[in-house]
Amino acid sequence: MLVPVPHQSVLITGARAPVALHLGRLFHGAGWRVLLADTPAVPIAAASSACDTYFCLPPPRFEPQRYGDVVEALVKRENVTLVVPTCEEVFYLAAIWRERSLTARLFAPDADLLRRAHNKFDFIELCRSLNLAAPHTVLLQNRADLASIRSEASRLVFKPAWSRFANRVLLRPKPQEIDTLTPMVHAPWVAQEFIAGEELSAYAIAQNGSLQAFSLYSSTYRAGKGAGIFFKPIENSAAKAFVTNFAAGTGWTGQLSFDLMHKADGTVLPLECNPRATSGLHFFRNPQAFVQAICTGEGSVEPDVMCPQTVRLALWFYALPAALRAGDLGGFLRNLKGADELLDWPGDPVPKRAQWRALGEIAALALRHRISLQRASTRDIEWDGPDQSSM
Repeated sequence: MLVPVPHQSVLITGARAPVALHLGRLFHGAGWRVLLADTPAVPIAAASSACDTYFCLPPPRFEPQRYGDVVEALVKRENVTLVVPTCEEVFYLAAIWRERSLTARLFAPDADLLRRAHNKFDFIELCRSLNLAAPHTVLLQNRADLASIRSEASRLVFKPAWSRFANRVLLRPKPQEIDTLTPMVHAPWVAQEFIAGEELSAYAIAQNGSLQAFSLYSSTYRAGKGAGIFFKPIENSAAKAFVTNFAAGTGWTGQLSFDLMHKADGTVLPLECNPRATSGLHFFRNPQAFVQAICTGEGSVEPDVMCPQTVRLALWFYALPAALRAGDLGGFLRNLKGADELLDWPGDPVPKRAQWRALGEIAALALRHRISLQRASTRDIEWDGPDQSSM
């Protein structure tokens, strides 16, 4: 059993995300002092009883130098020993750790490996270098690259090399639909062969290439085309084998997530990598075992939640309209009844109520910038290539 050092402090960033709330609860349950940080004024995790202090940070995408200064000062002042990122701020933090002498441990790979995993073309090339099967993927850096595959468009999936939430994805488009795309060297796209099958999502933690936690799930409902909002746990040995081999081949340390495709013949192919926390984390609720896996690199931890997980507010907001359009209100109601509210936690009821205030802050930002709620939720931490990584 992990025996925490008195006053040992962890800094969890990306406090807007339910996964940050979940990590905070796990570390608090394991006896740590939990500090949370992010750029919003009222993120959901800051309302948790697990949170000792919340720190509001400058937006890393727009003020990277000041962000680095504030994080460095925070880590030193609060005697932080471990920093656990949850969202795309991991790229900015990795740059800080590369360029500054911080004594706290950052639970993430180095900046170069993060970049390769995040880039949708480089990730596929990385898989191939490790002798891992992957779908044929072409890099598009100019109009000539686009023209060379125009006739094959209806058999391909097009997406920006740096993107998230299935943002701007074109699925088997007509040739004329890609004519408006303008790929560039600093803003490339990829064209990937379309793979039919069941889409799976994987979440893992690894230490020096050794897989220590793994969960696999499917998303029954999504917010638009991208982020899942209803997570059903599943098992698939081929998917676990891929994640195990990728972690080993790269020597990965940190959190690691994937979008995978399970084909009818039983094989599993990777589509893209998210080198950060994703919703598979919610299937782990044993504080001591999970925190020990992160902190000591010893042992392994299995998911201990077997029921589907969801945020009911998001389910009503996104999934109900989709179910009504599909004529499947009955299925929606059955799923709603059969899932756990992932924001629920014994002795910590406030975050569930605080989601309304957090949503209001995001909605105000969306209105101010005339963007979607989903885009507003990540606008200030998005990382779209090396040009944004300089501190």
